[in-house]
Amino acid sequence: MRTDDGHDLRHHGDAEVRDDGSALVDLAVNVRADTPPQWLRTHIAASLSSLAAYPDGRAARAAVAARHGLRAERVLLTAGAAEAFVLLARGLKVRRPVVVHPQFTEPEAALRDAGHSVDRVLLREADGFRLDPAAVPEDADLVIVGNPTNPTSVLHPAATIAELARPGRFLVVDEAFMDAVPGEREALAGHTDVPGLVVLRSLTKTWGLAGLRIGYVLAAPDTIADLERAQPLWPVSTPALAAAEACVSPRALAEAAHAAHRIAADRAHLVAALAEFAPVGLRVVDPAEGPFVLVRLPHATAVRHRLRDLGWAVRRGDTFPGLGGEWLRLAVRDRETTAGFIGALRRAVAQA
Repeated sequence: MRTDDGHDLRHHGDAEVRDDGSALVDLAVNVRADTPPQWLRTHIAASLSSLAAYPDGRAARAAVAARHGLRAERVLLTAGAAEAFVLLARGLKVRRPVVVHPQFTEPEAALRDAGHSVDRVLLREADGFRLDPAAVPEDADLVIVGNPTNPTSVLHPAATIAELARPGRFLVVDEAFMDAVPGEREALAGHTDVPGLVVLRSLTKTWGLAGLRIGYVLAAPDTIADLERAQPLWPVSTPALAAAEACVSPRALAEAAHAAHRIAADRAHLVAALAEFAPVGLRVVDPAEGPFVLVRLPHATAVRHRLRDLGWAVRRGDTFPGLGGEWLRLAVRDRETTAGFIGALRRAVAQA
């Protein structure tokens, strides 16, 4: 879906590594590289013996609710966070939806597909892409913001986001990458004291389950009921339900917490290595708090194409409203991969 201002809202990082990009080293997709772990694969595989029965999501729904200290009627399981955005667009009766950009483009695409006219609030580079609640129109009855935000990697204070709450307004917070933040600080998942709050979570990023499609929505029971009515029957498969239950277990939460600290250390290493390119104009949006960093670089399009020639895929930034062709998003990887990438970036910058 290409908007009038030229942004392709349906371009995502996986496009960089399909077809002729399948052999590239992937820094374009924000799925954790060493996943899913073997124990999770084994657990999912064990569910295949139940495929003759229709999916029963009650146990997984209860497990997700317990993980966040909520009642089950405040949880809706979805086929990934992307389905949740479609349900929001189709299931909620709103007049003036607003999307805070730059951020994941699927929420706006889903709203447009459902016939909504979408307003944008564009956060500014000069402000570090920080959220200013005053910039959101007072009459907006649906506001969508990411935290930490894809692609900027900015983590907004929970209190700042909560300032957007109003009677009669849905406040949708995309926390797909929150479990990659040590301690999940600034998370609003589990809060019941913010009016109109709707929190989306994905289990595909940290656990490497993008091909399985599993996520969930946390909201007031009446909102969950409205979204559930917009869902088809049995929307989440039995293997995905098994994964959901496993990924919110104490063992999984401990493993995810450990991974979050490792990602933070690897991200710091990447940001420090990128400082080498400051003299040629590269700038990192900092502090970055997600499993990716956003950089601005002169001739970024030429650099990206040269990186592909050298065997590396990075995410173009010009499909995100609020960004242009000089932006690239880089997934955080281990230090060995980062060292190889920095070497390739030296060559790409020199040749571009």
